[in-house]
Amino acid sequence: MFTTGGAPVSDRDPSVDSSAAIRARIDTAKPHSARFWNYFVGGKDNYDVDRAVGDQIKEIFPGLVDVALTSRHFLGRAVRHLVVDQGVRQFLDIGTGLPTADNTHEVAQRLAPDSRIVYVDNDPLVLAHARALLTSTPEGRTDYLDANLYEPEEILKAAEGTLDLSRPVALMILNTLGHVADYEQARSLVSRLMAGLPSGSYLVISDSTSTSAGMIAASDAYNASGAVPYYVRSVEEIGGFFDGLDLVEPGIAQVTRWRQEADGAESAEGGAPAVDAYGAAGRKP
Repeated sequence: MFTTGGAPVSDRDPSVDSSAAIRARIDTAKPHSARFWNYFVGGKDNYDVDRAVGDQIKEIFPGLVDVALTSRHFLGRAVRHLVVDQGVRQFLDIGTGLPTADNTHEVAQRLAPDSRIVYVDNDPLVLAHARALLTSTPEGRTDYLDANLYEPEEILKAAEGTLDLSRPVALMILNTLGHVADYEQARSLVSRLMAGLPSGSYLVISDSTSTSAGMIAASDAYNASGAVPYYVRSVEEIGGFFDGLDLVEPGIAQVTRWRQEADGAESAEGGAPAVDAYGAAGRKP
């Protein structure tokens, strides 16, 4: 998802338009994680190669579709908790993916119209659709950075055009860190991003986990498809990203069971399905 450096674009920037230059960067010969995920959540921004791999993986491990769908529910609950219960009004969403329903800015601004959101991705198809991510309430603001996860300081510097980094920010990294093959490097990138945010900021992460043979087989099949590899990690490794932070209850949990009482579709009385995906939120002291 992240390959080269980029630049900020905003709803006032004509470079957001789906230009020929952007389209030329889109490789339709190989499956891509953002498009593959888009197919699983019922979107239309995907190609035959993405659907073919998706159908293959659904035969190997149908549960991955549940992971995709319930991870979106987790995003909504996490944003609602941060806005309503913690008073957060700024979000830095890295690994944006393709626009669907209830993106971060839609959830946040529905609850607090003055919320500000910066999306970060480096996929040309996401850039081509960035207009859908840049709608905003008059009181708030949304922007998109075509930027590189491996340059966290550059991301923070560019985000300052929209966010006040002297005030708390929620850093959202959902279903993205698996693209970083080396675990210690992934931890370092998260630490460097959090280092640039003030006390009272939050880290929210969710990701697929190596908690079943089916998920591991699905990951192996996806990585063999020619796509940029995505590595599933253990629950303990997901927890390691939060070292030094104060975990929000209930801590590291399956995405379906993280504050599930806030989602009527996933009741607190045991109705939440088990999935191979874990998430958490942590506060910077």
